[in-house]
Amino acid sequence: MGPSKPVDRDFTIALPKVELHAHLNGSTSRQCLHELWKRKKYINPDCSITDPLVMMPPDKVDYTLQTFFQTFSTFIYQLCDNLESLAYAANSVLEDFCADGVRYLEIRTIPREFHGKTRAEYLSTVLDTAATRQPRRQWISVHLAIANRERGVVGVDLCGDPTKGDVTMYRDAFAHAKAHGLGLTVHFAETPVSGTRRELDALLDFRPDRLGHVIHVPEDIKEEIVRLRLGLELCMSCNVHGQLIEGGTDDVGFFCSPVSNEYLLAAQHFGIDRAGLVRICEKSVDMIFGGNDEKNRLHRLLTDFKRSDA
Repeated sequence: MGPSKPVDRDFTIALPKVELHAHLNGSTSRQCLHELWKRKKYINPDCSITDPLVMMPPDKVDYTLQTFFQTFSTFIYQLCDNLESLAYAANSVLEDFCADGVRYLEIRTIPREFHGKTRAEYLSTVLDTAATRQPRRQWISVHLAIANRERGVVGVDLCGDPTKGDVTMYRDAFAHAKAHGLGLTVHFAETPVSGTRRELDALLDFRPDRLGHVIHVPEDIKEEIVRLRLGLELCMSCNVHGQLIEGGTDDVGFFCSPVSNEYLLAAQHFGIDRAGLVRICEKSVDMIFGGNDEKNRLHRLLTDFKRSDA
């Protein structure tokens, strides 16, 4: 590993990376959504949905978190509203992460019902799409997770609109998931309203393995996180655009910052050299839910990468 070499985009793309915090719908690129929109317009010329490239121009990234959720509820779900479009979007997302040098991906999604299709069919569509590619490990939310462990489900996540709902209602379900060997991560203090003492204490009582975002956290809670040695999924660009940090992308289709760019930002803003970025990747491997075989595979990739970059 040459510490004198600068960190650039070529390096961060080539670096074998782990992505542990990405949502399927939010990771769908604007170009992919545009293609789905064109299909709808071809089938139904009277379709009133706005072209995604008009609503979200390629060069526009200064969205707030509120805008993000508004866009999802009124727009993106209208485009991914059947199994065909879901499979198309899932394949596009996997291709994008692979091209960006991601070598292990835990993608999370909430199984939905639409047009007579069940949540089980939604889940099967995502898993069948992933099964045609490598890596195959997937991250699907709590519904059906235990029943589908053999097909690649590795954990459950508590996510969604952070301004709504009571997290305590999920305690029993997540305890059941952990009892069956699934990993557990939770969106943690993503916004001020979801950073209350009551909510953070409740989430830590779930005994999660990892925490996502981790922004609005009191000092004593930070100390508890360190004491528990919890893995952190930090999504810099998403939270900067929301109003900063592991190379997680959260919703790359919306915020337009792939994993390689998150590592580049970390190097630029925190003075991390090439060897330091590799160490971050190595520590990230130890946080995955995919089992020892996957960890060994990823460590071998990183060892080979260090030799090639020496």
